[in-house]
Amino acid sequence: MVDFIFLLIIAMPWFGMDIGGTLVKLVYFEPTDLSPDMQTCETEILGQIRRYLRSSSSYGKTGIRDIHLQMDNCCINNRIGTLHFIRFPTSEMPVFLNMAASKGLASTSSTICATGGGAFKFEKDFQHECRLQLHKFDELDSLIHGLHYIEASNPHECYYFEMARSPSMATKRPYDFSRPYPFLVVNIGSGVSILAVYSPDSYRRVSGSSLGGGTFLGLCSLLTGCDTFEDAIKLAAKGDSTKVDKSVRDIYGGDYSKFRLSGDTVASSFGQMCSKTKREQVTKADLARATLVTITNNIGSIAKMCAISEHIDRVLFVGNFLRVNEISLKLLAYAMDYWSEGQMKALFLEHEGYFGAVGCLLELMKTGQHNQHNNNHH
Repeated sequence: MVDFIFLLIIAMPWFGMDIGGTLVKLVYFEPTDLSPDMQTCETEILGQIRRYLRSSSSYGKTGIRDIHLQMDNCCINNRIGTLHFIRFPTSEMPVFLNMAASKGLASTSSTICATGGGAFKFEKDFQHECRLQLHKFDELDSLIHGLHYIEASNPHECYYFEMARSPSMATKRPYDFSRPYPFLVVNIGSGVSILAVYSPDSYRRVSGSSLGGGTFLGLCSLLTGCDTFEDAIKLAAKGDSTKVDKSVRDIYGGDYSKFRLSGDTVASSFGQMCSKTKREQVTKADLARATLVTITNNIGSIAKMCAISEHIDRVLFVGNFLRVNEISLKLLAYAMDYWSEGQMKALFLEHEGYFGAVGCLLELMKTGQHNQHNNNHH
């Protein structure tokens, strides 16, 4: 982690940073169109970063480079290059700040670009510990700008699930998102924000929820003792939520046809846990699965109501809650299709939680601060 952070520091103007409540997301733009003149200025720093980036996909115990998301031949600010996607827990920010101070980041740059709640939370820490100013960009502006850029740059970015009402047979299919407006964005991070988007520069926040990915991991940690999101998802994949939840069938003995409620529909999340006998029979995996289903169903329900209220039939689910989380992807696809009688479509994006960091990088390039830094430094 130490080496990882040091290499981020020496070329920070090429990074977009989204400091969330649970994860820090970093996007690094590596120029690949270096002319002979540019090489004299950039080769040394770029070479160091390139060697480190490509030496491993894991940085220490907590930092991860998502190699499968790497995007080549991207054009940003008239430069051609590769986008690298990196994440580490926000709990590691003190390590980042200590390294920034010890390596003298302030001597090479006076401003760092960042978005997300952590851009505000850690602003004084950057100033006091590193003598650095945070150039803050609005979180939701960055999300929308990054989303549009990635979707336009990656022809296979957007997808949906065919046969969504049969989760075991649901198949991932590409979706043409070239004419998307209006659409709803459900951003699932530690909490949930829901935006109605009418054009690249016109959107508004219509709702949200405090029950998001942070809730899932927090409850899972309490109930099962797991430490990481990945562990919680793996545990949930082995569980059976019907042993924890009370279904319509448990109450009615079958379907409740008057209101189109099948017997399998969850009537009461964790409703079986009122019984001591039932509690003694469940496993930690069952509890993890029920927690995941509870949070996901709640998000899907709120999203559906917002879509109806806004008269929007395309709902885009993004955020790191969906990473390595096929259970929730298919649950959301099923819920949106079933409860709208096929009138609404749940859409997903490959780069899930990185759009804020990408949007922040794009805003940074627009400000020209990286050019100013390069000129001053050389």
